[in-house]
Amino acid sequence: MRTPIPRIAAVHDLSGYGRASLTVAIPVLSSMGMQVCPLPTAVLSSQTASIDDFSFFDLTAQMQEIVGKWENLGLYFDAVYSGFLGSPEQVDIVERLMQKLGKKNSLFLVDPVLGDDGKLYPTQTEELVQRMRRLAGKADIITPNYTEVCFLLDTPYEETVTFKQAKEYLKALSALGDKKNKNKSVIITSAPCEEDSIRVFAYDAESKRFWQTKSPKIPAAYPGTGDTFASVFLGALLQKDSLPMAMARSARFVYEAMLTTYGYGTPYIDGIMLEKVLPLLSRNEKFLFEDF
Repeated sequence: MRTPIPRIAAVHDLSGYGRASLTVAIPVLSSMGMQVCPLPTAVLSSQTASIDDFSFFDLTAQMQEIVGKWENLGLYFDAVYSGFLGSPEQVDIVERLMQKLGKKNSLFLVDPVLGDDGKLYPTQTEELVQRMRRLAGKADIITPNYTEVCFLLDTPYEETVTFKQAKEYLKALSALGDKKNKNKSVIITSAPCEEDSIRVFAYDAESKRFWQTKSPKIPAAYPGTGDTFASVFLGALLQKDSLPMAMARSARFVYEAMLTTYGYGTPYIDGIMLEKVLPLLSRNEKFLFEDF
């Protein structure tokens, strides 16, 4: 079954309230001209940041059946994009999805959703961290935040990161996996380097170059910004942006979405006001990045 539109298998949870995971990935990628085929990993009553009372329904068994039906349909995907996983067993399902339904040149992007602010999310476990390391080792590109970098590399969480540390982390993350799967490209989002700015770092495994872009700090934090960044980033790559351009484009979009939301003063747990800023994805302008 062929299509002139890039087709993406989006393996994320579905949160009923709060803009995160599939409720971010689907509108972002669709607005960028992609067909999104969701494979829900879990259904939650809400996103979990600053919310203690939420329901969580694990869909591991249903995922197995859905992937089997996709195989029967003869579907193939231009990209497999995984985010929040609800159980360690889901790592095997994501790997099967890529092996069975990925094309020869399909892109495998893993956003290793594990935690933030130095802590695991409530539903994540040490076993899932270990399995996520394996999955990250098989990806073409990974997009962890700084907390997830520390969990993937089993290194202490610190309040600030130097450029030297950032390069060491990028190279170590690129080398995850066996010899066959090494040399992946890596993005580190939300790296705390300066008091007044947030940096995003990138390592291009093919050219062995390091890139960065920075945005002013906004005195607010919103759930779902990592999902937003990774979704814009994947869409930009499938639109043939270079890796540093896709990085800078994604960081700029997240910054403007956060700034817009902050201006309205909406509750933090709502997430970013995606509906207000989606048109910004169609702008034709230059995005700033530099070597470091």
